[in-house]
Amino acid sequence: MRSWIWALPVACVFSCSHASAAPQTAAAVQGEAVLQQSPEQLQQLVAPIALYPDALVAQVLAASTYPTEIVEADRWMQQHSNLKGEPLAQAVDQTSWDPSVKALTQFPSVLANMDKNLSWASALGDAYVNQQQAVLDAVQTMRKRAEQAGNLKTTAQETVATQVQTVVIQPANPEVVYVPTYDPWIVYGPPLAVYPGWVAFPGLYAVGPGISFGVGFGVGFFAGVGWGWHHWGADWRGRTIIYNHNTYISHSRTFIDRNHFYRGGPGFHAGPGFHGGPGFHGGPGFHGGRPAAAPGFRGPAAAHAQAGMHSGAFSGFDHGGATRTFSGRGQSSVAHAFHGGGSHGGGHR
Repeated sequence: MRSWIWALPVACVFSCSHASAAPQTAAAVQGEAVLQQSPEQLQQLVAPIALYPDALVAQVLAASTYPTEIVEADRWMQQHSNLKGEPLAQAVDQTSWDPSVKALTQFPSVLANMDKNLSWASALGDAYVNQQQAVLDAVQTMRKRAEQAGNLKTTAQETVATQVQTVVIQPANPEVVYVPTYDPWIVYGPPLAVYPGWVAFPGLYAVGPGISFGVGFGVGFFAGVGWGWHHWGADWRGRTIIYNHNTYISHSRTFIDRNHFYRGGPGFHAGPGFHGGPGFHGGPGFHGGRPAAAPGFRGPAAAHAQAGMHSGAFSGFDHGGATRTFSGRGQSSVAHAFHGGGSHGGGHR
């Protein structure tokens, strides 16, 4: 009996000390330092899109938070290549994709490039969720660098204007949008390291330091839908994306806002203008697979030195395939990697 009585306080000391230690462990997790990408890394990340018109930059950044929908939409576009103009707009409007992903169907080459370089696109979405203002600052930094290099100026296709130290790019004709073609690794002056695994997409990549333009995209056909060209913009002062005259809100749950998650705020709300919505899965008939490369086309990767850029949560995603690596800096909530089911979520509607 005496041995049982002696053991009782020992057990109590152990259990009590263990219980008192638990809150300290939780506090340590909540106060954990959060890894942020450096300005140089963000500049490398936005280099392929920084010279796009403002509204297109907004669409790309918003859509990058929906990597599975990017892949699904690009496959859908390939399957419906016969649709053009208003019939295309009406068909896309019936899908459940986020408005930003729908908007990119106006620019098939931009959408296809994001699908082709899905690791980069997902890293861009991860950065936008966690460092929204820094990402938009990086876009402005790269525009100023391109101007200083003499490669960004007003043309017949677009106007380039500086407004209170902010570089604004708009189509010269609001009904026709030209996507600039350039080498994102040398157009800004001193060469940048190529983003790891980057594949140059035909029609969006040009050899040499300058900028050229191909055929313009008529956006008037999409005027009757709520996600068309004129519904998008960038608020450079507030450093946020504008959709329908309001701050764009993504309902994607693909990326965790690590600032909020690790510092122990109430619930999951993600970053500024970012709120968790229902989970999503790959759409019906969605099988992934790598699209065939253009015959005889060689990307610029061999011509540039590669750098150790940290990719996002979808590092290793291969055009609809399962993840090879989940980065510690961007945990993904995708539990079923592209295995059918309806695509859900959607933006600010």
